Amino acid sequence: MSAKNRDNKNRWRNITVGFRVSPEENERINKAVALSGLPKQEYCYRRCLNQDVVVQGNPRVYKALKQELSAVLTELQRIEVGNGVDEELLNVIELISVILGGLKGEEQNE
Repeated sequence: MSAKNRDNKNRWRNITVGFRVSPEENERINKAVALSGLPKQEYCYRRCLNQDVVVQGNPRVYKALKQELSAVLTELQRIEVGNGVDEELLNVIELISVILGGLKGEEQNE
């Protein structure tokens, strides 16, 4: 029998919660998780409970930021003059901006 899993506040988490998402939503969630540096489970707890997701700078976060910025650059170079930027790209750019601002210690104006 496996050991009981307790979180950092000594709570026993024995309830499973699951939900379905589209492939696009899954990709967006995975990007946000990678950029947060948190495990997916912890990221989902915080987002579902409307708690702050505080990004702690570490090599994984910086690597994820580098990869996402590279993907954004590629997408921006692909866009032709006169065409608009799609909503998903704007969301990724905004998320990266918030994370980088947080890592630099800047407050976000909402």
